[in-house]
Amino acid sequence: MDKKAYWNKRFQKEGYVWGTAPSPTAEYAIEIFRKDEAKKILVPGSGYGRNTKPFSESGFQVTGLEISDTACEMAREYDPQTRAYNGSVLDMSMVPGQFDAVYCYNVLHLFREEERFLCLQQCAEKVKDNGLLFFTAFSEREPSFGRGQEVEKNTFESRPGRPVHHFTEAELHDYFQDFQTIESGITEDYEDHGEGPHTHVLLYILARKNSNKII
Repeated sequence: MDKKAYWNKRFQKEGYVWGTAPSPTAEYAIEIFRKDEAKKILVPGSGYGRNTKPFSESGFQVTGLEISDTACEMAREYDPQTRAYNGSVLDMSMVPGQFDAVYCYNVLHLFREEERFLCLQQCAEKVKDNGLLFFTAFSEREPSFGRGQEVEKNTFESRPGRPVHHFTEAELHDYFQDFQTIESGITEDYEDHGEGPHTHVLLYILARKNSNKII
């Protein structure tokens, strides 16, 4: 099953999969983006809008990109202030213009290595020089680490065609070596869906696009 079909099926079956409360990392990113005087925000993998709505309600001009057309329809109802595009984060050509900042929550780890770099490259092309990128991703401390077949180093498929990569902090820094890293660390996100209440152990990184380097 390809990613579009997988996510359409999941949203059709489970609806608001992760509820409507935004990730605490979205609230944190809002504070940072405000201080940086960012106005236009891109949210790749925007889902049904639970993490775009806090940005749009805070006065940002928000654009979301989501592979599931089911989720896009949900997002247009849940967060009508955000402009939602239906497409892949691996090809953002349909999204016009550039942005002051990118907030990318738990998307980067959903690909194999080649596509992870492509996802980051697409985001880099969409952010303005000196713009900010705030990413979160599964860490090696994530409880699901090791679940399923290992298809690449630290990348496991617990469901066919759905790889999940678990980053080390050093590895995540390597991905952002062409950027100026401002802050990084470990954070925990509580969720209650699927198998019940659980906590994700995430890495986050805040970086600035360096206009002196070619991304």
